[in-house]
Amino acid sequence: MTHSFRDAAEAIAPELTTLRHALHREPEIGLELPLTQAKVLDALDGLPLEITRGKALGSVVAVLRGGRPGPAVLLRGDMDALPLQELADVHYKSRIDGVMHACGHDQHVAILVGAAQLLCARREELPGTVVFMFQPGEESYDGARLMIEEGLLEAAGRPLAGAYSVHVSSNGAECGIFHGRAGTQTASNAELKVTVQGKGGHGSTPYTAADPVPVAAEMLLALQNLVTRTTSVFDPVVLTVGLFQAGTKLNIIPGTAKFEATVRATSPEAMAGFLPRAVRLVEGVAEGWGMAADVTAEEIYPAMIAAQEALDLARGVVGDLYGEDRWFTAEHPIMASEDFSRLTAVAPGIQLGLSARPSDTDPVDAPFNHSPYAVFDDAALPAGAAVLAEMAWRRLSS
Repeated sequence: MTHSFRDAAEAIAPELTTLRHALHREPEIGLELPLTQAKVLDALDGLPLEITRGKALGSVVAVLRGGRPGPAVLLRGDMDALPLQELADVHYKSRIDGVMHACGHDQHVAILVGAAQLLCARREELPGTVVFMFQPGEESYDGARLMIEEGLLEAAGRPLAGAYSVHVSSNGAECGIFHGRAGTQTASNAELKVTVQGKGGHGSTPYTAADPVPVAAEMLLALQNLVTRTTSVFDPVVLTVGLFQAGTKLNIIPGTAKFEATVRATSPEAMAGFLPRAVRLVEGVAEGWGMAADVTAEEIYPAMIAAQEALDLARGVVGDLYGEDRWFTAEHPIMASEDFSRLTAVAPGIQLGLSARPSDTDPVDAPFNHSPYAVFDDAALPAGAAVLAEMAWRRLSS
């Protein structure tokens, strides 16, 4: 090994755990995270970092300029929580009613703070620049895009040679196991929203009205057939209707019916091909019934594409620091979406999965991320910090 942060990370593990518990007790949602931002700034205080706060959002960008010349890399940790009432039995339980760190972002923050401490301790030897990206609004707010619009990519003063992050999970593999894959890691995400314009009437005489409900229902079934009959199973598209609204009473035919669907795809080509077909289908069904449909189809997040060089780097770092048995290569992408895709689109990067499943839980039955019962083991914190720091060091050194 040319460099190892493993022992140094273990030494600061209690400090990282204390920070993580403080974050967990006071979770915040969205783009403005004053309590979280204050804790991050306090944790970074005294380190040789150039720190900038977000202008229109509660972000923190911290830049470490090494003592030796070299390229620049970015490390990211997202900070926001979810609108869930925590039901897990932990001593650091959320004190904010209806808000919980159910996706492990409190761990991501502690891991990134740990990586910053490890790299700052070696600043004079560091060959290049590291940008630490503390991001709000990952959960459906596209905080990464907003940070880029506020100048994130210019923070280092040069293009990024790499972008790396860690995402923990509360079930699955044994705590401390990392995974990743080259190519598509997470799917792109689009929203399809449809309102069928009919004509209201009495439920006893539907022929005098233009009932939008069966028309909207026909659209739902037709869209599912559109997925299976026009997209390849080897380049998949997933469509799920999560909202369907119509009517006020059982004997009143409503004037409109609306539904909203999430669309996921593993390649830009699949998404670009599917969305126009979906719009044409919905409009055609409405026209066939003599009605109109107001349709919007908008891609929200691109697919997250990991670079082969970033995968090779991560696999080598994990193997050197913790042994090859602490790594596995994921066979398939997942159909969830992640706005770290904004960073992998502009720099060779990867998001590593890191298991934080408590040792006393079953790998299959342990509550997964976004569950009000999800629990994440703090033993994952030093490993996440060490791997991120080592990845940054090796990429800069190369």
